[in-house]
Amino acid sequence: MKVKIGIAETPRELVVSSDRTPDEVAQLVSGAMKSDDGLLDLTDDQGNRFVVPVARISYVEIGPSEERKVGFGLGG
Repeated sequence: MKVKIGIAETPRELVVSSDRTPDEVAQLVSGAMKSDDGLLDLTDDQGNRFVVPVARISYVEIGPSEERKVGFGLGG
């Protein structure tokens, strides 16, 4: 799945590919918003770790990974 995180006052969003379910990611975000340290800690499907201060998060979009099709489509 793909997680997009908008960061306040930053033109680009952080995109993380994760093996977690949408519910697990939503629970992580919710827990981070309530935590004392105020940090969202995500690890992508390749083991890269992203730590984002929740005070800077504008939005979190949780959705399926985009499948990229290769080749040419035939037919109509």
